[in-house]
Amino acid sequence: MKLPAPLIKGILLRRYKRFFTDVELSDGTVVIAHTPNTGSMKQCAIAGYQVLISKTDNPKRKLKYTLELIRIGDHWVDTHTQRTNRVVEEALRNNKIRSLENFQVQPEYKFGESRIDFYLQKDDDQVLLEVKNVTLCCNGTTACFPDAVTTRGQKHLRELLAAKKLGYRAVIFFLVQRAEALEFSPADDIDPEYGRLLREVVAGGVETMAYKTIVTPEENRVGEQISVVL
Repeated sequence: MKLPAPLIKGILLRRYKRFFTDVELSDGTVVIAHTPNTGSMKQCAIAGYQVLISKTDNPKRKLKYTLELIRIGDHWVDTHTQRTNRVVEEALRNNKIRSLENFQVQPEYKFGESRIDFYLQKDDDQVLLEVKNVTLCCNGTTACFPDAVTTRGQKHLRELLAAKKLGYRAVIFFLVQRAEALEFSPADDIDPEYGRLLREVVAGGVETMAYKTIVTPEENRVGEQISVVL
C-alpha cells in the first residue's frame, strides 16, 4: 500500500493525550501531529526517535500533520492502525496470504456483537478474519500482542470461537510491523487474559497467522509469514 507523499522528516519529542505527538522538524519548528493509534505504543513513542509525518490541506482537519512511521533501530515501523486493514486487504486481493488465495473479500462483517475485519468466501468456504497490528517485541526477535490490556481484543477472540462452532473457518491475523521479528507470541506479561483466551480459541479450532510487513517511506506491504509460538 502506498503511503502519503511527500513525507516529512522529524524527531519525536513526546506523545500525550493518546492521540497527540510533538514533532521537531529539521528547521527546528515544533508541530503537533495526530497519532492514529489507541495502544500504548510501548517501544515506539520514545522521545528522540526519528519519525516521518504527513501534512494535509484539508480545512476540516484540526491537526494538519499525521504521524506515519517511527524509526526503531534500522527499520521503519508503521504505527498508523487505520492503515493496517488496508494493507491486509491489499494482500488478500493480490493472493499474498497462504491458504487464503482467490477468496472474495468483504471488509467489516457484522457477526454477533462485533464487526469482524473481513469476511472471505470461495464456493462453500466461509472465513472470518480479524486483524491485529503488532508493533511490540517482548523478547528480542519475538513480536507480541497486545501492548496494553485489550478487552476489545478478548471479545474478538470469543466471537471467532463462536464463529468456528457455527461452521465458519475463523482466523486471527497478526500483522507484525517489526522487521527484526522471527516469531510471534502473545504478550502474557501485559495482558495474561488475552494470552489465555488466544490459547483457548486455538485449541477450539481458530487459526492463527502472523505475517511481517515490509515498510519503507514509500509503501507498506505484507512480506513473509513467521511462526506463532503459544
